[in-house]
Amino acid sequence: MHSAIRKGQSTYNSDTIYNFDGEYLFKGTSTSSSDVLFTFDGKHIFRGKSTYNSDILYTYDGKHLYKGNSTYNSDIIYTFKGDHLFKGNSTYNSDVLNTYDGEYLFKGNSTYKSDIILTVSGNVPFVILAITR
Repeated sequence: MHSAIRKGQSTYNSDTIYNFDGEYLFKGTSTSSSDVLFTFDGKHIFRGKSTYNSDILYTYDGKHLYKGNSTYNSDIIYTFKGDHLFKGNSTYNSDVLNTYDGEYLFKGNSTYKSDIILTVSGNVPFVILAITR
């Protein structure tokens, strides 16, 4: 089952910018292997359909997203805490980039309908939304 990621508050198929099947993130509504943008194995995000170490773009440990194959504090790009995405290694309210309620990705610390960036239908991990925002 594919999960759609749509721009704004849309529910139209024509507004699908990505879809995710639990392992692969595709562009648009495609499910073609030539349209795989990223592969997610639960810990790493790889370029395209690859699972080679040389193609690791990000490492995810359940709390932080690191660049490349690193797990050093200096390489933290995002911190995930509850339904919030923070920049870097911060958990300060002023550093909230997005809020995710399971259906919508909001701008900043907001949950106002006017601040919806993405609409998600299906099960998409927060970390996948973080790299698509």
